[in-house]
Amino acid sequence: MRKLDRHEIALRRYTKERLAEEPRLPVYLLLENVRSLYNVGSVFRSADGARVARLILCGFTPHPPRKEIEKTALGATSTVPWEFFGDVAEAVDALRAQGIPLCVVEHTDMSRPYYALSKGDFPMCLAIGNEITGISKQLMSQADSAVDIPMFGMKQSLNAAVAAGIVLYECVRILKGGEV
Repeated sequence: MRKLDRHEIALRRYTKERLAEEPRLPVYLLLENVRSLYNVGSVFRSADGARVARLILCGFTPHPPRKEIEKTALGATSTVPWEFFGDVAEAVDALRAQGIPLCVVEHTDMSRPYYALSKGDFPMCLAIGNEITGISKQLMSQADSAVDIPMFGMKQSLNAAVAAGIVLYECVRILKGGEV
C-alpha cells in the first residue's frame, strides 16, 4: 500500500464541467438553525463529496458568501446546488411540491437507526438541526420519518456536521451499492 500523492488524487478529481453533467444522488440535505459557519462549510464539503441533489439552509443558518464557510468548504459552495429559506416551512413546502419526503436526523420515539435506511426510502431530504436544541418542534411536526445515530457513551449527540456526514455517506453506500 502506498499513499497517493496530490497529483494522483487530482487526476481522479471531477472538473466543474464534468460534475455539472453527472447525475446527483436523490438525497437533499436541510440544515435548520445551524449556528456554526464552520459546520456549514463542513457540510458543504461533505455534500460535494456525496454529490447531493441540493443543500437547503434554513432559519438563522449562515449561508455563502462568508469567509468562515469557505474556510472549511474549500470551494464546495460553488459545486453544490444550494438555496436559503428564512422560514423552514417554506423549504418544506418546496420539497413537498417536488414529492421529496422529509427525514429528520433526531432521537425520537419513532426513529430508526440510520443504517436501517434502504433504497426504497429515496428520494429523501435529511434534516440536521441546531447544535444545541436539535430539530425544532415546527420541523418535527412536518417530518415524515426520523433516523438516529445510536450512541454508546455518555454523550447522546454528535457535532452537526459529523452527524450529517455519517448519515449522508450511509445514503451513498445504499444508493451506489459498491459503484465507483
